[in-house]
Amino acid sequence: MTDAQAIDPEDRKIITLARSARARNSVPEGAAVRDETGRTYVASTVTLPSLELTALQTAVAMAVASGARSLEAAAVVSDAGTLPGTDLAAVADLGGTTPVLLAAPDGTLSATLTAG
Repeated sequence: MTDAQAIDPEDRKIITLARSARARNSVPEGAAVRDETGRTYVASTVTLPSLELTALQTAVAMAVASGARSLEAAAVVSDAGTLPGTDLAAVADLGGTTPVLLAAPDGTLSATLTAG
């Protein structure tokens, strides 16, 4: 499913938001998640001397901190060809089998993974 027409408009939106976070902060990854009420949370990679989080872990943490109980979808924009298991586990903690869209920096969908 790499055809832009095959991607749900709401999923395209979170890919676009993830791309924006990545570009704005000049970081390796940008991510966005959509919760059960349709709210979105956008984040980028966090690299501090005392704390390192992937963009997806940060987005999930933001959703949890805002009261989200489950996730409908997640998106990550990265040069990486896959995501670490810890990223998928963080999403699964809130959503069981939530789809995780992995896109290239240009927004092209490269894979749809399933958390959980």
